[in-house]
Amino acid sequence: MKDVLITGIAGGFGKPTALALLARGYDVAGSVRNRRGRNAGTIAELEAAGAKIVEMDVTDAASTERGVADAISQLGGLDILFNNAGIGSYGIQELMSPEDMARVFDVNVMGVQRVMRAALPHLRAQGRGTVLYTSSLIGRIATPFYGTYSASKWALEAIVECYRTELSGFGIESCIIEPGAMPTAFFDGLIVPNDAAREAEYGEFAAVPSLSNAGLARLLEATPEQRPERITEAVVAILDKPFGQKPFRTVVDHVGVGPEIERYNDVLHDVTRTVLTNFGIAEMLDLNA
Repeated sequence: MKDVLITGIAGGFGKPTALALLARGYDVAGSVRNRRGRNAGTIAELEAAGAKIVEMDVTDAASTERGVADAISQLGGLDILFNNAGIGSYGIQELMSPEDMARVFDVNVMGVQRVMRAALPHLRAQGRGTVLYTSSLIGRIATPFYGTYSASKWALEAIVECYRTELSGFGIESCIIEPGAMPTAFFDGLIVPNDAAREAEYGEFAAVPSLSNAGLARLLEATPEQRPERITEAVVAILDKPFGQKPFRTVVDHVGVGPEIERYNDVLHDVTRTVLTNFGIAEMLDLNA
């Protein structure tokens, strides 16, 4: 299983992961919304390393169908899909307009669904495949000022829980990666609310999100282990595991929150096992993963 499609390949997690997989002999294709502009240099570097680049907008169904089909054609098949494209948001929740919330969900939730609908017919027909998803630690818990982003990742986690069961009969594995905050360009593209009138009603508290964000930046600067390369290492480790033995969730965090999320995951995985057993479908899954 060597043919890989990575959505959002030019991003902070996508690029190092693609380069690492190429170095290990994988055939890699990746999606970008536009080959030109600020990603042109990154795309040139990826192509020089052997990656195949397709233009694809995950917020557009027709573009997604074309992009996935193009990637499969260039790769000559598809074994591994890494749903990595995403967008962030930050700010006081009341200030976030429904339209801005919809933009985040359109990429992080519906965007994944569009990619899955484009890729799954191929994976189901061949009876084997691995699908990875970039979630977040705050896809399991919620922290102030990340409400919209957290909600989108909570929704993603719920969808993948269902995909895990529903695709298992087709020989398709599901793996979620849950990173902590990482110093990437992700923070440069955050959707932030623009509602000055309501913001003024919060008084001095309106300054807290910026102060909190600055504190996070200092924490990341002081934690050299917390780098995008840790995500790459996690992906490589997952794919190195034999088919059917890959973990369902992998936490990647070096600022101290990770172990608590792992314990939380263990408890909820036990609940999931119980529910599936009660529904009589436990035998469809490797419940030890």
